[in-house]
Amino acid sequence: MAAVKIMVFLHGTAIMHAAAASQPRPERVRQSRDGEPSVRDFASYVPAEAAVPKVAAWQRGGAQICYLSSHRDPRNVALDQTVLAGHGFPAGEVFFRQHGESYADVVRRAGADLLVEDDCESMGGAAQTTQASLAARHGRAVRCVLVPEFGGLAHLPGDPGRL
Repeated sequence: MAAVKIMVFLHGTAIMHAAAASQPRPERVRQSRDGEPSVRDFASYVPAEAAVPKVAAWQRGGAQICYLSSHRDPRNVALDQTVLAGHGFPAGEVFFRQHGESYADVVRRAGADLLVEDDCESMGGAAQTTQASLAARHGRAVRCVLVPEFGGLAHLPGDPGRL
């Protein structure tokens, strides 16, 4: 049996703007909504709580890891890759939307079995999630795990089979 392929959304799920690091989650959401300057400083992004050890645990548990960037510009995607490597995230391809693609299209193109993403609270909530788009389209089923935006991954199981 092939390993489960877990795609982890980056911005707001696995990584967050630098000013969010010492703040409670509601303040992080407010900063994002209000355009706090570090929100646009992609090179300074930091891991959300427990994101690195949790993704590493999934990989050790046999999962294949890949990531989903909110960026469309390859230069910004390269910044995401640098942030991931610099903070010790497990290696994995970083996917992003090509011209005309939705996030759901990218998840399917990547062949992900499971998507871990945030609830998009700062952008209007659940209707903005990839999960909502995946549910509305026909095709291969992709399981989704929704976490609170900027809430980290500590509360998720370390065993990829229990996600």
